[in-house]
Amino acid sequence: MYGWAAYNPSPGTFTSHRAPVSADSEGGGARKAELAGRLDAVRARIAAACEAAGRASDEVTLIAVTKTYPVSDIRLLCELGAGDIGENRDQEAAPKAAECASLGVPVTWHFVGQLQTNKVASVVSYAAVVHSVDRLRLVSVLGSRARQAGRVVTCLVQVSLDGDPERGGAFGPQVAAVADAIAEQDGLVLGGVMAVAPLDVEPGVPFRELRRVADTVRSAHPDAVMISAGMSADLEQAIEAGATHVRVGTALLGGRRAFVR
Repeated sequence: MYGWAAYNPSPGTFTSHRAPVSADSEGGGARKAELAGRLDAVRARIAAACEAAGRASDEVTLIAVTKTYPVSDIRLLCELGAGDIGENRDQEAAPKAAECASLGVPVTWHFVGQLQTNKVASVVSYAAVVHSVDRLRLVSVLGSRARQAGRVVTCLVQVSLDGDPERGGAFGPQVAAVADAIAEQDGLVLGGVMAVAPLDVEPGVPFRELRRVADTVRSAHPDAVMISAGMSADLEQAIEAGATHVRVGTALLGGRRAFVR
């Protein structure tokens, strides 16, 4: 499938010899039913958007962004067939990854938040894909830490669509430089590009710009086919513009809350 072509989920999939415990047995039946309904609704939106764009629905991978939600919800999502899980803070993601590993929950972890170099060693220990690579120094540290850990991590160039440095992302010629640097690093694989739509702007226009940037990156690196774009409010516009991965939190899990493990 096009949406899976750029990375092998196995490096970030944690397994153990223990059989996973069904959350239904721990009183999670009502929550599982709620998540199943939400998941069906999101999948229906993806399918409709793909049909409207003349694309096959299996070209788009759904990443469930579970920040502030507990491992019990991740287990339920995996039981429902949604095993691509996104987190944006290592201090929350790392213990979740460890707990899922101990429980035998098969997760493909996506790190989707801004990443500081002092968190890289931890992140590469569990993440199959890092979506937010936006500077050369970060590429260097990611490559070094991945090699030390004996892992291969797929990296996406985060593209700034508004030039705002506070929101992260490479801008202009920085995009090609970061992409080239990732491709040159042992231990890293260039997967493609990622972006967040600018605030207070109709997202279709910037997502089409992201597609143009993605095409430029792919002209130099033909295997870099991933386009990570679109969230709960704008996944349709992202899919119309060619997104292969959408990052959905609120529509799947509900409004954000204080995180409790």
